[in-house]
Amino acid sequence: MASQATILVIEDSVLSQRLVEVVLTAQGFRVVEARTGEEGLRKALDERPDLILLDVHLPDMSGYDAVARLRARPETAQVPIIALTASASAEEEARARKAGCDGYIAKPINTRTFPDQVRQHLR
Repeated sequence: MASQATILVIEDSVLSQRLVEVVLTAQGFRVVEARTGEEGLRKALDERPDLILLDVHLPDMSGYDAVARLRARPETAQVPIIALTASASAEEEARARKAGCDGYIAKPINTRTFPDQVRQHLR
């Protein structure tokens, strides 16, 4: 599944989203993009991704609110969700996990290790 997996990237920063897309598509992943929480929720239902990368700071809602809504839906409850945040700290990681995220990756991403970090969370 890993190299052909569909990854939904919910990220409002065009530069961050583009970097994630370039790195993951180069590894054979299919990348679907959303710029807001609402758009991400819709695309999660429409696209049925294998994994969701979610910025915790979105323009229309908290990333943690988006996690709660994704976990509440049977269609997305089991999809691994990885929090992406520039607020790299032990407290932020604990908050992400408490909110229901399966993992946590600090931004900016390390382009060499990022694909393997994503693969670790694919079920």
